[in-house]
Parts: sequence; C-alpha cells; structure tokens
Amino acid sequence: MPGPGPTIADIARAAEVSTATVSHALNGTGRLADGTRRRVRDTAAALGYGARGPRTRTRTLGLAVTTYAGSAWDFAGVAYFSRLLTAATSAAHARGYALTTLPADRGAEPLWHTLAVDGMLLLDSPDGDLVLRALRARGLPVVFDGRPAAPRPDDVWVDNDHTATTRAVLDHLAASGARRPALHSGYGREHYTAAVTSAYAQWCAERGVPALVIPFDPADTAGHAFDAAFAAPDRPDAVYSVYDPGGHQVLAAAARHGIRTPQGLLLVCASEDAGYADHEPAVTTVTLNPERIAVVAVSALVGIIESGQAESPGQRTVATGLRVRTSSRPPDMY
Repeated sequence: MPGPGPTIADIARAAEVSTATVSHALNGTGRLADGTRRRVRDTAAALGYGARGPRTRTRTLGLAVTTYAGSAWDFAGVAYFSRLLTAATSAAHARGYALTTLPADRGAEPLWHTLAVDGMLLLDSPDGDLVLRALRARGLPVVFDGRPAAPRPDDVWVDNDHTATTRAVLDHLAASGARRPALHSGYGREHYTAAVTSAYAQWCAERGVPALVIPFDPADTAGHAFDAAFAAPDRPDAVYSVYDPGGHQVLAAAARHGIRTPQGLLLVCASEDAGYADHEPAVTTVTLNPERIAVVAVSALVGIIESGQAESPGQRTVATGLRVRTSSRPPDMY
C-alpha cells in the first residue's frame, strides 16, 4: 500500500516557498511570478502530489493532445483528431467508460494533479511533456498515440510505421517522375515529425538527391514558405506535405507561381480531410487510420486499468494507406 503522499508543507519545503504560495500555484490563484508558479508545480509533480494510494474508479478515461499544450488551438477542428476523437468515444462507450476530452490550453494547469479519471490517452506527447510528468507522478495509467519522447519499459503506444510510409510515398513520387521531391514538415516536436523528416533525409541521401525541407506554418494559408523554392531554377518537382492543411498551402503557392499539378508539380498530403478527394485536381493522400489507432489505444488503456499492467508493452503498429489520385500520377497521363 502506498503511503498518504506528500503534503502542501512537503512541497513548500522542497520548493523553498510558503505553504500559501504552494496553494496559489497549484490552484492557479494569487499573484505569483511565472517562474515561481512553474517551480512549485514541477516540485509537486516530482514529489508525486496527488498520488495518494488506491483511487476510486470513475469509469472515465481522459484524452489530451499535448503537442502544443498550453496553446489554445482547436485540435478537434483537424480532421485527424476529429476522427480519432469520435472513434475513441465509441470505443470507450463500448467498454463501459466515459471519455473526457481536455482542451489544448490546459497544459500547464494544476488540474492534472487532481483530474478524476482512471487513465489517460495522450496524443502526440512531446519531449518535456509537463502533462505526462504530472500523470506519471500520480501513477495514472497512460497510453500514447505516437511514440513518447522517452518511453519507459512498461509504456504502451499506438503508432504507424512512419519510416516505411515516408519511403513508400517518396518511391511513389519517384515512380511518377519526381526527381527533386521536397518535404513540407518540421513544425512539431513530437515523434511523428522527427520520424518522417529523418526518413526523408535518409531516402534522399541514398539516391544522391538534395534534401529540401519546407517549414510548415499552420497560419501560412497562402503557402509563402514555398516562394523561394518555387522561384528557383531547380525548384522541387514534387512535395510530400505531412500535415492536414499542408496540401492546400502547396496548391495555393503553386497557383501563385503558375505551376500546374500534376504537370509541373506532384503532390501527396498526409491527411484525413475528405475534401482533398473533391479538389481539382484530386489530391493523393496518406491516411494514418485514426479510427483504428483510437480503438487499439482505448483497448490497451482499459486493459491496463482493469488488469493493473500492460500486456506486451511497446508499440502497437497500425498500417497506413496511400490513396493515389490525380495530383501524384505521372503528368504524361494528362
């Protein structure tokens, strides 16, 4: 049986502050310097504040996207997350659990030390994830969508084989005539971005092709990040964009530079946005199969909650799919 856990006084001593400061820091009240508030919360998490012995079962699972935790962005408006949330809710209900989805701007708040859930699904957990740190301090079961930055031996995560998928996309583009494919990536700190970018660099090195990574910015709706590359004499003749809105940004930039797709530019976008199929030209997409990821992740989390341990820790791999459409077919077909 674990002990009663640390007290407010224990945290105050460890953080070298008053008990009143600890109370304000954990409850989001008072006028504290950001550094002080952060230090107190980090100290509380490190001491395991909130991990107070056996928990009362709530029959509730939590879900959070922590890639940009602390930023108020609408991840539910992104097709991938929207589809995963719907499937995760259905999967949780099928197992007799409710599912609570936490907003993205709650990344640094003290609620993670007291949130009444039996376990958490964390999506795209980045290096230094404060939410994960708090959950681990409480001893709450966690299952990840996407490989965590520093997995523990008993961790479970559900993911795609991003290396194999990236190579398959680039091989497809090369078979369609691409000789200078660019990658539209480099925004997040989660494993997905790193794995795709690394696989792209290795593929280019093996073929002696210059690697060109165009930085993705969700606010760059006009695709201005491509202006220099598209104006160059040796401009890329293909792009693999790895985020949902990226394909639209590429097409906007290509239109501004008078480049037609697929005649002058091949395009593949990793996206669950059904609108790409109706675009003119229809855009080739990679599906990461979020519905399947959700079902596998919920099943794994419930299994840990009900048995007390993970069965076969490590990665559960979900296959991706390449939906070939006009934008990446050989230009001589048109």
